[in-house]
Amino acid sequence: MPHTHLQFDIHIGRQKPENVTNREAACPFCSPDELEGVLERRGPMIWLRNKYPVLKDAFQTVLIETDDCDAELSVYPREHLHALFSFGVEKWREMERSGSFRSVLFFKNHGPYSGGSMRHPHMQIVGLETYDYLQHVKPSDFEGIVIDREAGVECNLSTLPRAGFFECNVVLSDMDRLPRMADYVQILAHWILNRFNRRCQSYNLFFYRWEERIVVKVVPRFVTSPLYVGYAIPQVPNNLEEVVREIQRIYFL
Repeated sequence: MPHTHLQFDIHIGRQKPENVTNREAACPFCSPDELEGVLERRGPMIWLRNKYPVLKDAFQTVLIETDDCDAELSVYPREHLHALFSFGVEKWREMERSGSFRSVLFFKNHGPYSGGSMRHPHMQIVGLETYDYLQHVKPSDFEGIVIDREAGVECNLSTLPRAGFFECNVVLSDMDRLPRMADYVQILAHWILNRFNRRCQSYNLFFYRWEERIVVKVVPRFVTSPLYVGYAIPQVPNNLEEVVREIQRIYFL
């Protein structure tokens, strides 16, 4: 398999539980004492091996964010939000520094269009043995119209989104400001679920180690544009300034 693609094990994928759309299905994350492959527990947060490792040449882990199946990142108490980002970034960087992987992914799926299968709040940290995700990343992916900025951290709306339409970036250049990065991400998640579009109930968080910075890309999710699926052509809307002013008015002014 060339290093341009990851191989997905469809047989393991068929075994994965799913309760994003079927709320009657049992949630394995709600039975923490029965979980296998636990790597570390920190309060209500649990880091463990993924029971369904669908990716070849990868070490797949899950970070269960909370013991509350109905919770959601956009409404976490600030203390828990900051603890979660500290725990997740710590384990992500720990895997990066291990030297066992060519690159390490850190991301979150929420909602039926996000690509996730479990409703219970969780993130994933995945070590890739042969694939470097940074080969497809460029500086313009994280540039945008500033929504808010403080020392060491910036929140912006992308002017050249990777996949198209609306993507927000939170760019951290000072690790001491990680709690403020978490605040910005929470604000953007809340905006997506409550203010952006009444039909949008899905989003992704994608973490990047870019040069000396950490970037979180916050992406509302709908059905993917056919222009992007078929031709890899991203689209950018013509009302970015209007959207920035609206976010500023609601959350910062």
